Amino acid sequence: MNPTPPPDRAASQVPTVVWSYRRTGKFAFHVLTGALESDPARPAPPIEFAIGPDHVVRAVRAALAGGHPVLVGWSFYSPDFLAMAAELRAMRAQIEDPRVLHVAGGVHATAEPLATLEAGFDLVAVGEGEHTIRALVAALAAGQDPRGSQGVAWREAGRLRTHGRAPRTDLDTFPPFAPAHGRVGPIEITRGCIYACRFCQTPFFAGARFRHRSLASIRTWLRALVALDLRDYRFLTPTSLSYGSEGPEPDLAAVEALLAMAREEIGSRRRLFFGTFPSEVRPEHVTPQALALIRRYADNRTLILGGQSGSDRLLERSARGHDAAAIERAAALALESGFQPHVDFLFGMPGEDADDVAATVALMDRLVARGARVHGHTFLPLPGTPWRRAAPGRIAPELRRHLLTLASRGQLYGQWQQQESVAHALAGRQGVSGTPGTSTLPS
Repeated sequence: MNPTPPPDRAASQVPTVVWSYRRTGKFAFHVLTGALESDPARPAPPIEFAIGPDHVVRAVRAALAGGHPVLVGWSFYSPDFLAMAAELRAMRAQIEDPRVLHVAGGVHATAEPLATLEAGFDLVAVGEGEHTIRALVAALAAGQDPRGSQGVAWREAGRLRTHGRAPRTDLDTFPPFAPAHGRVGPIEITRGCIYACRFCQTPFFAGARFRHRSLASIRTWLRALVALDLRDYRFLTPTSLSYGSEGPEPDLAAVEALLAMAREEIGSRRRLFFGTFPSEVRPEHVTPQALALIRRYADNRTLILGGQSGSDRLLERSARGHDAAAIERAAALALESGFQPHVDFLFGMPGEDADDVAATVALMDRLVARGARVHGHTFLPLPGTPWRRAAPGRIAPELRRHLLTLASRGQLYGQWQQQESVAHALAGRQGVSGTPGTSTLPS
């Protein structure tokens, strides 16, 4: 798109926003739509949630036929980048119109803005998107150059140009979803993370400190969901028991205030989930007191524990901030309190050797013998992380057989096999070389 629309401020210049809407990015689009719904400066523009490239093409053509410029919004994680770039090329083959602006945002686009632009996107929204989407819509509606906004990057003469990241978002000033468009989901209660795990994009995208939504704001949005008579209520946070805390120690008084207020608002016949999808609990935060709070107020009887490895050496190398004993202790406490722990493990981390894998396998076997389940992942060299240039994880045949045996018993689940293929595709595109972290068992 020519990023400078004609200076016509007629109603026809109000852009139509078309989200390339898919399961993995839907909550981001709900947040961005909520930002447009709640913009005090202007009414929300027409918004279309287009599922799949054919739907996007139809929505863009309809908007152009009505005389509107179009902002097509894309948000994706790194494993989906190659597929999204292919979809964009296919769409451009059908519609190449200067009134259409393709904007990519999210963790991958922020970490690799130039590569994202080189894939064919017109602009990248760098950082958090709430302020940026409002600014882009306002610029298009006013016939102004959308590149003038903070938080936008573009390519000029083959070089990356940017005004820097968008401002950090105060969660209380934006909705967690889009009630006017009927697009709801979990309430984001914390953004940012103080734990800079070397494989994780979250702290490097959203900042290495916690930003919490206030209880008053959470109450407001719980009431909005209750008005829709939803059955299930969930929270979105990098680490559930960190709500209200500024540092590594949980603030259980703040957690209890959150859970008690939530239970009061939703009543006894609706279900409250905490410490489970789409969030997790750090193992060193698991105590009898914390578990008692969750059991008292929440309905879930599973907990997602972020374990990652049974090797103390790899846990230290990856900056996890806890040891393997903390994982085993957390799982034991959870089981004693009536919860089934689902423990995340990450295979093929950089530098992983046979002894590390043996420690992980031994820990997994002890956990499942007691009644836990394993959620398996394969290491991905994710852009924007300290390990972005590491080699992709590999799973040796003997470990694969062990994991498949656990899966056949219902003791392991996850997309670890698909992620192994995705890891190598990512690494190949990024030009990664070196010795991979190979998951293997000692002879």
